[in-house]
Amino acid sequence: MDGVQTVALAVLQGLTEFLPISSSAHLVLLPFLFDWPDQGLAFDVAVHVGSLAAVVTYFWGELRELWVGWWGHVNGGHASAESRLAWAIIVATIPVVTLGGLFADWIEASLRDPIPIALATLVFGLLLWVADRSGARRRDEHAITWRDVAIIGVAQALALIPGTSRSGITITAGLWVGLTRTAAARFSFLLSIPVIVLAGGYNAVRLLSSPVPVLWGLIAVGAVVSGVTAYLCIHWFLKLIDQIGLIPFVIYRLILAGVLFYIYL
Repeated sequence: MDGVQTVALAVLQGLTEFLPISSSAHLVLLPFLFDWPDQGLAFDVAVHVGSLAAVVTYFWGELRELWVGWWGHVNGGHASAESRLAWAIIVATIPVVTLGGLFADWIEASLRDPIPIALATLVFGLLLWVADRSGARRRDEHAITWRDVAIIGVAQALALIPGTSRSGITITAGLWVGLTRTAAARFSFLLSIPVIVLAGGYNAVRLLSSPVPVLWGLIAVGAVVSGVTAYLCIHWFLKLIDQIGLIPFVIYRLILAGVLFYIYL
């Protein structure tokens, strides 16, 4: 992997980690277009570190409040808006962790081909369109109920299917239960933190037992580029989502799915 490939894939990962457009679809398409080899496990770990650093940095003040509220509740204090939101993030993570542990190997072996990815990109793009048009969009993330948490948590587990987009499906579910666009996106991004930690940790353990040499310089570049890109993506997406809506991302997903079908069918 050279410097151009490292920067291009890191920018792509930083964008698609948080935009509702499917990172797996892009990571299939870009290497195909340029005939690049697989980026390798070390690169996956690096861009996970970059994405994690971006979302934690962006939400640092809110995360501190969530921690204080949650820790106070655990130690016998009264429930607060912050402690409830922290518990919501924890509980909504359980389905994806459970199903990932049970089916990750099967999904990796069976669903990472371009056609299933294109199909998921298409179907879940259409669901995003329906949710954006029909959602009530009245509540923020602090008004989330346990029913909402269950629906969003189960929806996030569907992101194990390549092409779904973790941010896309959780924003879709958030809109479906009545959150505003901004609230659905904010909860999706907060919900990404434990998922990125767990996925990155799993890949880091695999990397430690891998005999493949690691190009640390390129890996560091990948982590930094991915982190900066992801931070800017979160900032501008939250700033613009209420103005532009989600239809542009739906249209983009449909075009992307069409390109994948055209190339691989």
